[in-house]
Amino acid sequence: MTTPRDLLIIAMDLQASRTLERGDLSLALAGAELIDLLDAQAITLAGDHIVPSDHAVADRMLDEAESSLARQAPYDSVDEWLWRRGRDLSAAYLAALEAEGQLSRQRHRRWLIFQPTHLVLGDSPARRHAANRYASDEPILAALAAAVGIGDNVGIGDKPTGESPSVADDAVATVLAAVHDAVRGLEAERQRRALDEAAFDNIWRGE
Repeated sequence: MTTPRDLLIIAMDLQASRTLERGDLSLALAGAELIDLLDAQAITLAGDHIVPSDHAVADRMLDEAESSLARQAPYDSVDEWLWRRGRDLSAAYLAALEAEGQLSRQRHRRWLIFQPTHLVLGDSPARRHAANRYASDEPILAALAAAVGIGDNVGIGDKPTGESPSVADDAVATVLAAVHDAVRGLEAERQRRALDEAAFDNIWRGE
């Protein structure tokens, strides 16, 4: 399993207790990909720019992530790449997990002409691995989870609210900081749009 898959599994396990923004999760998944690519020595960081290497990665999604990187200078900055790669990435990882048999479709038990389905996690070694990794306070996964708001509600490991764990590796710390900044930027944009929509509604109501 990879860090993005572990993060998605944790997020799905906590869906019942809190609502996660898909955009936030997608940005964090992109950051998790970069961290795994760093660990595999498939990339290095020159400041905040991503420099690909010739190391291959076995995972299909990580291979797609690596293939999307600029191969020549000026290289992608971490921030630029998070926004580009993160677009709809949570949906791509859901599809990948479903294709691997980690998810199944379950029908809502309601009377509907068209009965929608939703994806649920099965009891699998991958799910237990993700839960154990999160419960062990592994710093990278904990920091990525904290970036999307996981950790302030009861869930896997019943983790308490706390500061995002620090990591010793400077490159990993750079990626984690960029993920947190991107998520905050996305939240600020959501708030701005909500205010604009509220103001527009007030104009139509004559307020």
